[in-house]
Amino acid sequence: MDNSCREYLFLVDFFMVTGNSAQNLFDSVMGKTLTMFMKQMEEYVHDCYDSIAIFLSIHIIFRYRSIIQKRNVSGLDRYWDALLKILWPKFEQIINLNIQSVRDCDPSKLGQIDVRPHYITRRYAEFSAAIVGINQSFPNEHVDKILGQLQAEVENFILKMAAEFPQRKEQLIFLINNYDMMLGVLMERTAEDSRETEVFKDLLNGRTQEYIEEILSPHFGGMITFVKDCEVILERGQVDSLKKEEKRVQMIVRGFNSDWKRALELINQDVMRAFTNFKNGTQILQGALTQLIQYYHRFQKVLSQGPFKNLQIRNELINIHHVMVEVKKYKPTF
Repeated sequence: MDNSCREYLFLVDFFMVTGNSAQNLFDSVMGKTLTMFMKQMEEYVHDCYDSIAIFLSIHIIFRYRSIIQKRNVSGLDRYWDALLKILWPKFEQIINLNIQSVRDCDPSKLGQIDVRPHYITRRYAEFSAAIVGINQSFPNEHVDKILGQLQAEVENFILKMAAEFPQRKEQLIFLINNYDMMLGVLMERTAEDSRETEVFKDLLNGRTQEYIEEILSPHFGGMITFVKDCEVILERGQVDSLKKEEKRVQMIVRGFNSDWKRALELINQDVMRAFTNFKNGTQILQGALTQLIQYYHRFQKVLSQGPFKNLQIRNELINIHHVMVEVKKYKPTF
């Protein structure tokens, strides 16, 4: 590039030519050399399936082009255009092959799958982070579109792999571990507000919330269902219909009183074993315990309504502050 710039500027200055005349003179001097470079590039690209190398080459051209524009040299414009016509189709071809490969992949043929992040999703995350990171300097909407297609196929593939687990809880753990891993890689190497990052944040938050409901249900499912049912009834103004729920209230209160501390410990152990990212696991645990406090608060609020006001069982309710004190024992110290 430097030699070509010097040659072009010398020709313009020495022969006092501009425009097409300068371009033609430059081509007559440097044409064979540039043609040789293009031929070598064509031969290399033909057998190359390293999409990151191809994409890096494209962005090197963008940077070189920016440099020679500042030097007011237009002699290499045709050369850059010719190189890009070689590189862009190859880059798209490789990405499309990756998309098709993910689409055709059958999870049942991948051997045993556990709930930890899968190597395919890690490879995708690292690849996507590399492309997104490079693309940030000279953003290209077409690249974003192609990556979006690849991301959609990877999301579908993750769901297909999750479906291999028989229990919904295991499916959610697998999804959360994979989304968290991909999000971590992307946030480390790209802008925090990139489109890919935002997508996986939403997916992670959605599955995390579903998992929280899933782990609370075995221990506090009766109370949670009762709260939701009664809130709907209260919204409709059908307070009198709550009278038939008095026995249900007694069972819920006494069941909660006898088992809530043990349930907290079981939830803590369950969450800490499930997630490969300790930080993510502690956040999920805190989210679950916070959700439990909210449900218990809503439960007490329901019991202060209508026919529940005068129930003797209300005197047996554990104070919510006592529950909160116990919950704080599981708060991380780091």
